[in-house]
Amino acid sequence: MQQLPLVSIITPCFNQEEFLSETILSVLQSTYPAIEMIIVDDGSTDESVKIGSSFAESHPQIVVHQQPNSGPSVARNRAIRLASGEYILPLDADDLISKDYVAKAVEVLEKDPKVKVVYCHARKFGNKEEDWKLADYSPPLLARKNMIFVSAMYRKVDWQKCGGYAEEMTWGFEDWEFWISMLKDGGKVVRLPITGFFYRIRKQSRRKSVTKRGRDLTVDFINKKHRDFIYEHLHGPLRKSKTWSKPINLFLKTLGLLPKQPDR
Repeated sequence: MQQLPLVSIITPCFNQEEFLSETILSVLQSTYPAIEMIIVDDGSTDESVKIGSSFAESHPQIVVHQQPNSGPSVARNRAIRLASGEYILPLDADDLISKDYVAKAVEVLEKDPKVKVVYCHARKFGNKEEDWKLADYSPPLLARKNMIFVSAMYRKVDWQKCGGYAEEMTWGFEDWEFWISMLKDGGKVVRLPITGFFYRIRKQSRRKSVTKRGRDLTVDFINKKHRDFIYEHLHGPLRKSKTWSKPINLFLKTLGLLPKQPDR
């Protein structure tokens, strides 16, 4: 009987004692049996480590590591370096997955080596209950906005090839930049026809705390690191008003006011 490929679910955790148990239970309820869960505690000051370690005592597929507070990108990269799985599924410590998400994602990746990323439909819960309506994936759209949430499955080898999560991006949006890094040279993206991911909405969420300065830093960072990809799809740089990037660039180009794409 052929052995199932191992999936490593990697979970950065910072002060999530209120939600971590629920997240772990959603992983343990998965119908896919070949799973390990690597929790990297990012300097929590609450009972997160104690909760994670309690689960690890009775579930050998769960491992908890600790580090000084360094941000989720550092924690994710560390967890993936420690991972033994062929496939990686990030899952933040306050979110949930459905029982069948892992199995269905693995099935797609196993059938088609050209697929780099598998995700699904998602639902928001907590302070807001609604389906998370995300645009369909396309490279031109990825150049100006993210439509793939962090909890999508991919191969560990592709994480290695693209250099992992940008650890400088401590302000947020590191998942968007990661997908650009992984997909800018091609590869298929598949969205499963199931609601397999549940994104918790709460007042203190990191997503809500991103400032205008953080958004501006993201634009500058992506323009610098991925300028060839950005210029290819937006005909110029990503703008602070991201939606208007391509129209602005085309207009400036007709006036001869758009600088040429910088050399590598």
